[in-house]
Amino acid sequence: MACPSPESIRNIGIIAHIDAGKTTLSERILFYSKKIHKIGEVHDGAATMDYMPEEQERGITIASACATCLWNGVNINLVDTPGHVDFTIEVERCLRVLDGAIGVFCAVGGVEPQSETVWRQSESFGIPKIAFINKMDRQGANFEGALNSMRERLGANPVPLVVPLGKSENFRGILDIMENEKLSFDENDQGMTVRRSAPEAAEEEIIREWRDFLLEKLAENDDDFLPLWLEGNAKKSDILKSLKKCVLIRRLTPVFCGSALRNIGVQPLMDGVCALLPNPAQAPVQGVDKKGGAVEVVANPSLSPVALVFKVIMEGNRKNCFVRMYSGSIREGDALYNPRDDKTGRVSRLYKMRAERREALEELCAGDIAAITGFNDAMTGDTLCAKNHIISLAPIASYDPVISIALEAVNSEEGKLLDEALARYAEEDPTLKFNKDEETGARILSGMGELHLEVVLERLAREYKLKPRAGAPKAALREAISRPARASFRFDKELGKERHTGEVEVRVRPIEKAESRVVVGSFLPGDESEARKLLPAVFLDAVREGIRDALQAGPLEGWPVIHIEATIENIKKEEGLTTIPGLRMAAARALREAIREAGPKMLEPLMKVEITTPEEYLGSCVALFNQLGGQIDSMEDNSGAKKFGGLAPLRQLFGFSTKLRSATQGRGAFVMSFNSFAQP
Repeated sequence: MACPSPESIRNIGIIAHIDAGKTTLSERILFYSKKIHKIGEVHDGAATMDYMPEEQERGITIASACATCLWNGVNINLVDTPGHVDFTIEVERCLRVLDGAIGVFCAVGGVEPQSETVWRQSESFGIPKIAFINKMDRQGANFEGALNSMRERLGANPVPLVVPLGKSENFRGILDIMENEKLSFDENDQGMTVRRSAPEAAEEEIIREWRDFLLEKLAENDDDFLPLWLEGNAKKSDILKSLKKCVLIRRLTPVFCGSALRNIGVQPLMDGVCALLPNPAQAPVQGVDKKGGAVEVVANPSLSPVALVFKVIMEGNRKNCFVRMYSGSIREGDALYNPRDDKTGRVSRLYKMRAERREALEELCAGDIAAITGFNDAMTGDTLCAKNHIISLAPIASYDPVISIALEAVNSEEGKLLDEALARYAEEDPTLKFNKDEETGARILSGMGELHLEVVLERLAREYKLKPRAGAPKAALREAISRPARASFRFDKELGKERHTGEVEVRVRPIEKAESRVVVGSFLPGDESEARKLLPAVFLDAVREGIRDALQAGPLEGWPVIHIEATIENIKKEEGLTTIPGLRMAAARALREAIREAGPKMLEPLMKVEITTPEEYLGSCVALFNQLGGQIDSMEDNSGAKKFGGLAPLRQLFGFSTKLRSATQGRGAFVMSFNSFAQP
């Protein structure tokens, strides 16, 4: 089977807050494109894209799932992403390889916290988007309220292409602004049949008003369309051309609406995906060649292969790598080079994925997404390319865990299996960290939240029949410094039968950015080639490694050190005595001494919390939040309820959901996401 052309591909993701209806919408897209023959419902635990037992039990998406379908001659690679903040990395790494996205919003709740977070993540990647206002059949649905919420909370510029006919229990269809038609969806075949009819007089007036609004927005944002609007002779083709132009530069967001659960409004959204979101040929990316020069990577199957690994899944000892092919094409047996670890592997298998199912693929071409095997050393964010044409794409950002639990195996035999399982999970999920103290045997598992760690424990029980004893969750802390300082250290010790020496001077200072960084001072000559004559590259690399090692465990309680810049002030080289291990040890000791002199301090995770409650419980919710050390910074009405937000330390939020339910008779809800590390 021939590869689809890049122009006929749409790589899109569905992004939203938890319970906005992402997976329900995904099921309809697969059903109407005849990729599946029966709709699986989330509430029944039968959704195609929620294939993990933990997802089916909870009714939420935990792992991003990818499926491919065909709609009107367009190949749609559809990625359903999690809405829960604990699984942010799943969203982040999927956004990295998407060309467009559908933002799903609840017609009642509007823009909710995680949908705002994910929207802003997509903006940082420059991803054009369209929106789907879902659940128009729910009590309290407010289409224009949702549009206002998009403007206020996202800074978006929404332009409806369809509007609802009725709302709540009276919601019965939609009006198509572009076609000046009324659309109804046949309940007897689950909305597969779409009936178009002429609108009534009142409905036509609604269409006219929204069409005028659309044309005005196009005129404001597209100078080429302005004269057509002023002359009053813009054709449908002119409108579509201008609209797509504004979508690609992210000045406008086309809006569709409906009820995915009731099978209303999905097909017009699919038409919008094909007509308005970019294809891979319209979305080139920047890479770096082996000399560090910028290179534009375009979706051309005839060029050298360039692919990005955006997710890995372990199956026994075999690793499945999900890749986005940015350029070139590959087949089974082809060799690909990984610049990160300087290793070459061969493609063993090529698969198209449909959630957990797979379909064998003969060839993967530019612009497409698939899974490959044969690269057991590959990691999330790695670039795979031709060795004679080395290109590195920007890696995928990760996140530091904010919560930890201690695990204890029942016996030594289970302990070995537990270590293997946790190492596998950590390899699949970059936000999951697993450390073991070889002296004490203590195992510390760290993640992005309580739910994140709960899912890992459930997978251990289901997949490995392991039930280790787990301690109470604790906040994952960090260490930082209060002031600049410097220190030097001379290491001179016999290790084994060899003497190792090294002397390093280090200066540290606090910085605003959360991450730590290592820089080289001015003690070396400005010309790099001359500097290398005086100090071999391996010596400088050893010092950097020693400093990085020491930054992983601060002097107070052994937590990583952040908000710090460490400058290498001097490296003393003694002919015949200085060794690489000696310099590495000296650098680590010098840094620890400098941090001790710099006033080390502890930092704890500070979370952004948003609470929604009926108005009669507002006072008790505010009092409860204040008791936990929370600081309120916003409050607003939300469809008859009250919503307020603020910052609170994570250590105080363990068990908060139980307290909130008690204070609101089960009617309150909250979400939280990591904000920053701060002093207690």
